[in-house]
Amino acid sequence: MERKVRSARYHESIYWNLASHGVPKSLHCLCLKLAEEYAVNSIARSRLPPPEFVSRLSDPSFHHIVLLTDNVLAASVVISSTITNSIYPGKLVFHVVTDKKTYTPMHAWFATNSIESAVVEVKGLHQFDWSYEVNKGVKKMLEIQRSIWSHYYDKFRQTEFELEGGSYERYMEALWPSCLSLMNNLRIYIPELFPELDKIVFLDDDVVVQHDLSSLWELDLDGKVIGAVVDSWCRDGQGDHCCKGRKYKDYFNFSDPIIASNLEYDRCGWLYGMNVFDLEAWRRTNITKTYHQWLKLNLDSGMGLWHPGALPPALLAFDGHMHPIDPIWHVAGLGYQPPEIGQEILKTAAVIHFNGPAKPWLEIGFREVRSSWTKHVNISNILIRKCRVMG
Repeated sequence: MERKVRSARYHESIYWNLASHGVPKSLHCLCLKLAEEYAVNSIARSRLPPPEFVSRLSDPSFHHIVLLTDNVLAASVVISSTITNSIYPGKLVFHVVTDKKTYTPMHAWFATNSIESAVVEVKGLHQFDWSYEVNKGVKKMLEIQRSIWSHYYDKFRQTEFELEGGSYERYMEALWPSCLSLMNNLRIYIPELFPELDKIVFLDDDVVVQHDLSSLWELDLDGKVIGAVVDSWCRDGQGDHCCKGRKYKDYFNFSDPIIASNLEYDRCGWLYGMNVFDLEAWRRTNITKTYHQWLKLNLDSGMGLWHPGALPPALLAFDGHMHPIDPIWHVAGLGYQPPEIGQEILKTAAVIHFNGPAKPWLEIGFREVRSSWTKHVNISNILIRKCRVMG
């Protein structure tokens, strides 16, 4: 009986995770319609930003926000929610970086849904003039990520894998599309993407901004490279404020001497997805090189240094370069089942993050938190209605 229960949970988890991998028909429709609009409508091809605002793209007196995404709808929600809750929307400059495939629909959306106050730049990866070293580094990074994906895929196919007492759920994270996504992996190259910027706020495309972010650009990072929330809003009644599953012991294999000699077992990890980056300070470090070295070391060790995910190598690369910021800036975990965050915390959080499989644009998104995202979807847009994006 116990074996049957484990097997049922295994298959339930598989189906739930598979549901998170697909692109909804409505979002596919939206991209096709926008690409068509780009081809036939000159307004959809108009310059972003307009010529009179180009100077703002590198002006340090403005508040620069970077998004790396291939999801048009998600990008629109991030930008809409940020502007709606901003005290100074006229100071916002959004830099949206996307892949070649998504460039035309992404450009068409923001060109035809113009924003009067803030500035939006949409740039495809094919429009960047990268150095040979950067191109080589990105290619090598993706090769390693594909090797990691193949490793866990082969392991996942083993018939005995479902008998490992639920540990399969951790390994399924390695099979998420985001692990192979170029957009998701490019964040380690933000200084190269924006050589003229010194300080930026980075937002994942699965976040919603609920309060003004202006003071983030005034934060003193004390010479550090990244400002991040240490996941410390949780309380276990024993004085430990680190959320369950967020300690280094939950990310890394401390039986390996390399990990044991470099990291603290009970240290609480910080969050990716809403971060302040001092790019000027970053350029004075070897963080990107260190990131690559750890990726290769993990590959050479048979993927035994850490559990699957994008965060562990970042924790290693940014070690000693992270400045903790107030936990209320960033509350994460809304894409995991079930979300265990109280309503009071959700309301006061500046940014809520739907990290995990249950994205709010998917049918498996949780109803109790999904409305915080859907209210920022532009349901008045004719293409949103034609593609029945909201059902």
